[in-house]
Amino acid sequence: MSGVTVVVGLVLLVVGALLVGVAALGLLRLPDVYTRANAVTKAAALGLVLVLLGGLALAPEVGSVLTLVVAVALQLFTVPIAGYEVGQAARLSGAPLSPLTHHDEVGLPRTDDDAGAPAGDGAGRP
Repeated sequence: MSGVTVVVGLVLLVVGALLVGVAALGLLRLPDVYTRANAVTKAAALGLVLVLLGGLALAPEVGSVLTLVVAVALQLFTVPIAGYEVGQAARLSGAPLSPLTHHDEVGLPRTDDDAGAPAGDGAGRP
């Protein structure tokens, strides 16, 4: 293994670990469930992928390549879906936005009687 490969692998590991640390800090410091879910899904997903790629650069055996490709693919496909579902569950359960949030993209009016019902008039239109 060349010195360049080791340096690239270590840089990927360190940057990935820093991104996971930023995600953990966001989980502790951000004001509501929506911003926390956003921070964790973005930073932790990319951080773990970088850590896995750093491990691949440091140990490029055939078995580890296949395992890491599957792990990266699963991470990139499942984490955004999980973050979306956490946000939807929080919205449907009535979790409030932080007063610091200035823009609500969903912007759907909610009442207590429609907490479990889909939005719209029942005809497939919002």
